[in-house]
Amino acid sequence: MTTDKDSQPYTYDKSDDNKPYLIRRCTFKDLESVKEVNEKELPEDYPFFFYKSILDNYPESFLVACMKHTPKYIVGYIMWRVERIPSKDSLRLINKGHLVSIAVSENYRRNGIASALLSKSMPEILKQNASEFVLEVRVSNHGAISLYQNFDFKIEGVKKKYYKDGENAYYMVCKINKD
Repeated sequence: MTTDKDSQPYTYDKSDDNKPYLIRRCTFKDLESVKEVNEKELPEDYPFFFYKSILDNYPESFLVACMKHTPKYIVGYIMWRVERIPSKDSLRLINKGHLVSIAVSENYRRNGIASALLSKSMPEILKQNASEFVLEVRVSNHGAISLYQNFDFKIEGVKKKYYKDGENAYYMVCKINKD
């Protein structure tokens, strides 16, 4: 763990050297910018307290992407929570890492930022004894579906009229192999 010049934590690895962006943990000061990215890029909006709740409860897996030359300018984010629910296969309770939201500003897409956000956040969810990762994605969001499939997510079902506008969502699952 290291810090940038603004003392905001981020995880460094050698592959970050050639990238114009960095991935770091979200801070309270970032929440307004995260909310702005969400409101501009996604049709679903959340109240400020929702972001704060995720940050308070799951700070290790609430990450932001910013440009190295302007580390306070947020261009993307990802936030997860862990849900303890019954297993699909039995009555035992399991932890599921639930991808609540991910967004990258339109001008910064196709640069590997979403992949980097997923790559850096998923290990943090594993530390919380998750048995699988789950998410919902619009059936029309082919780019996101392809991204998730690259991370071994599989479509397990459809949630009818999941979104406010009535669009269906795919329910996608990535099983965690604990061998």
